[in-house]
Amino acid sequence: MNEVIRISEKTKEKMLDYYKDKMKDKKIPYVVFQAVDMDTTITMYESGKVMFQGKSADVDAAMWREIDGQSKVDKKKQKAEDKKFYQCSSVGSDEVGTGDYFGPIVVTATYVKKEDISFLESLGIKDSKKVTDEMILKIVPQLIQRIPYRSLILTNKEYNEKYSHDFNMNKIKAIMHNKVLYQIMNELKPEVDYIIVDEFAREARYYDYIKEAKDIQKGITFMTKAEDKNLAVASASMISRYIFLKEFDKLCDEVSLPLPKGAGADVDKIGEELVAKYGEEKLKDVAKYNFKNTQKILKTMIF
Repeated sequence: MNEVIRISEKTKEKMLDYYKDKMKDKKIPYVVFQAVDMDTTITMYESGKVMFQGKSADVDAAMWREIDGQSKVDKKKQKAEDKKFYQCSSVGSDEVGTGDYFGPIVVTATYVKKEDISFLESLGIKDSKKVTDEMILKIVPQLIQRIPYRSLILTNKEYNEKYSHDFNMNKIKAIMHNKVLYQIMNELKPEVDYIIVDEFAREARYYDYIKEAKDIQKGITFMTKAEDKNLAVASASMISRYIFLKEFDKLCDEVSLPLPKGAGADVDKIGEELVAKYGEEKLKDVAKYNFKNTQKILKTMIF
């Protein structure tokens, strides 16, 4: 089965991040990348078209159509559907740090009761990517006084020890999400309408990632853009970002360097300074070593 869609530049960046661990090394003319995800081959062309090939091609294409805003779902029905996930009691989880070369991965699950909604709205709770770091540092201390949460921090040293071809970023995220969700559901035993995860992998794939876990949280609703549709996920996003910022500051103090966030050219420049100061092995303690930044940093160094 083949499906072809055209995507925006914004969605292109999301796809590049989503499939970065599944890309083939082979270079093909006029192709940005080719990746394999389970039984689907994804090919992104320079023209902006993306081709999905395989048994689940229609499922993958539909997911990216929705992310790109091309969904053909009736707007009134979609609005009603989104409202039920907003006006409810729920547990939701979200993560930050997966796209940052420096700094840990943080995953948080929160429990939001329906009666908490007006309080969260008054604070301005929403997806942490839409809030400045300054506002997060101001808002979250008020948030955590009222909203129960559970968080996990994975340092880059731990990340590098775990990461492999068979133990990729999405598997790491799935394991962390499962742990915080199971923890909050079993410790608090909350009465919820939904348990929601911002979808980073299809449901079957998510459960395949965590099949070896001792304790598995079931009954999860997976959805795209969940931070915009559910306040538990939005709260989890903001708390995760708050913890990430605190841990990031500690890391900067530890290496006595102004480490940049993200994975851009400024990261490579500071990475060179870090290696010059501490040696290559230090990257394995403070950076996600499998990122392409490592190659760029080490190629410019003269040992």
